[in-house]
Amino acid sequence: MSTIVASSFSTLPTRSPLCRRRPRLTLFDSWPVYVASARCFSATSAPRTEGDARFKALGREIVNDYAQLREKYAAPKHPIVLAHGLLGFSELKLAGDWLPAVEYWHGIESALSAQGSKVFCASVPPSHSIQTRAEKLAKDMGEVVAGESVNIIAHSMGGLDSRYMISHLKPQLKAANVKIKSLVTVATPHHGSTFSDYMLRTIGPEKLPKIYLAVDKAGLGTEAFEQLTRRYMEEEFNPSTPDDPAVRYFSFGACIDTPTPLSPFRLSHRVIKEEEGPNDGLVSVASSKWGTYKGTLVGVSHLDLINWSNRIKWRFRHWMGMNESFNAIAFYLDIADMLAKEDM
Repeated sequence: MSTIVASSFSTLPTRSPLCRRRPRLTLFDSWPVYVASARCFSATSAPRTEGDARFKALGREIVNDYAQLREKYAAPKHPIVLAHGLLGFSELKLAGDWLPAVEYWHGIESALSAQGSKVFCASVPPSHSIQTRAEKLAKDMGEVVAGESVNIIAHSMGGLDSRYMISHLKPQLKAANVKIKSLVTVATPHHGSTFSDYMLRTIGPEKLPKIYLAVDKAGLGTEAFEQLTRRYMEEEFNPSTPDDPAVRYFSFGACIDTPTPLSPFRLSHRVIKEEEGPNDGLVSVASSKWGTYKGTLVGVSHLDLINWSNRIKWRFRHWMGMNESFNAIAFYLDIADMLAKEDM
């Protein structure tokens, strides 16, 4: 196996808003760690497609392509920016220095760095408007990747922030001499989510102000929840946010069958399936499509996509002899490999 030395972070500020300093690793040193502990397997079965015409829109069905790590991946020549979704973060310290920080991109940033990519993790307001999140993203990128061309890989709402930034914040990017080469969105609700409509309708206009007040007092924004509705995305956001012809747009979707009894997605999956068809528990396949659609990850939930699978469920599946189906680390390494092959 060839050894690829991760890119140095010596040119970046120690407390960068987009990234934190990583030790220099080689792919050879870190590979056994990812093989042993960073695998991410869905705890749900692949969707049953019989009798539902909407499943024909899955495009290329990706079932076992990312079940295991390959021996070698290429790294793109430009840095990768990882953009998180709604209520996300770069890393979260729950007990100061006593416990390791919780990473949104669990093990993914480290794996990409070890593979040879230069990687930065964005951190934007968790539930503010797309515009506010995009402005923070542009500001931070101007500080840490000034003068660079970059590839953005975005999960969930992060794809909307990135699209807004690319379309509407060109002066800020130009001032910092930052050029966006590509945007890869993973389960981004480009066309909104039925579950957002459902929640707002269920709560009702009478109770919403009180809930929003409590959310504001907690230091969180509230604008994102109404912007993720299907009406807002289709009637306001998409018409006013055209793609930049100088940027390559790629997208992936995901879907699961019936979530397990303990899954947080049981209600949302059912609501979205009734209106939009196949979904990953929060975002439908139909809504995930934007630009060049690379395919649908079958049997993969919204949290599986960022390597947050329940380890107890994974071990149970392993003990039961169930086949490996999805490894989030392998998925993102393959995206980086794809960008390298596209000369980005």
